[in-house]
Amino acid sequence: MAPTDRQTPTLALAHALAAAGRGLPVFPLSATKLPALRSPHRGERTATHCRGECGLPGHGVHDATTDPAAVRALFAAAPRASGYGIACGRAPHRLIGIDLDVDPAYGSDAAGSLRQLALQHLFTIPPTVTVLTPSGGRHLWLTGPADATVPNSAGRLAPGIDIRGYGGYLVGPGSVTAHGRYRLAPGTAHLAPAPCPRALLRLLTQPRRPPTATRSTGPAPDRRGEGLIQFVLAAHEGQRNTRLFWAACRAYEHGFGNALADALTAAAVRTGLPEHEARATIASAARLTTGRNGETNDAA
Repeated sequence: MAPTDRQTPTLALAHALAAAGRGLPVFPLSATKLPALRSPHRGERTATHCRGECGLPGHGVHDATTDPAAVRALFAAAPRASGYGIACGRAPHRLIGIDLDVDPAYGSDAAGSLRQLALQHLFTIPPTVTVLTPSGGRHLWLTGPADATVPNSAGRLAPGIDIRGYGGYLVGPGSVTAHGRYRLAPGTAHLAPAPCPRALLRLLTQPRRPPTATRSTGPAPDRRGEGLIQFVLAAHEGQRNTRLFWAACRAYEHGFGNALADALTAAAVRTGLPEHEARATIASAARLTTGRNGETNDAA
């Protein structure tokens, strides 16, 4: 660690203690974002699955604690720690971390993908604690109910969106890594982690469904399409785009999106949405759902 960084371990401990005081289980991290304490079982000939039952530190996220004395002891054993991790899925908050990346290799930013998911599944991300990462991404902090276990995942919801659930951890704000400092986004420091929207929670906890080779069967497209059209016609100002996007996604998922596009457009126009905006929304829904049901996408 550079001479100018001598205060970093002290500051990391201070931030960790502050987080622990808010009920967030913490443990020390190195500048690589990995646990700062080495496993006490390194070098053992037989594999061990100890998660701290041995009573010794060095079990990564399983060391996480809210007890101030225990936090100080962990950092005393890791004098070069430059940050701290926050264990997700643990009481009382049962933290869920939504990690939004900005890697241009994904073709679009993860925040935009999350907005599309919110439109498609009719949920809104509430104001919540947001941590800015050195790479330009952000971590959204949400809380989960006691009866739901959110697994960790990478790119399952959409490219660039990683989920930190039970057994995972987030790098805490104030931590310093080899790539820079993690910091709270302006305007979120006073917030508490918000409850995860139910629709999003279902996406995070439901098993991934295997892709189907055939289109789903059910009511005839025109009859089902009539319900979607009525859904759009019932939209009030402020929800017209959301309802149209949701209806278009459902139509494309069931294989008759192209056939219903003009009728959905006309319904949206009747609610006061400009035609060009309605067609752009439907095209966005078509792009999102292309490949799920084999329908050729020519709406764009």
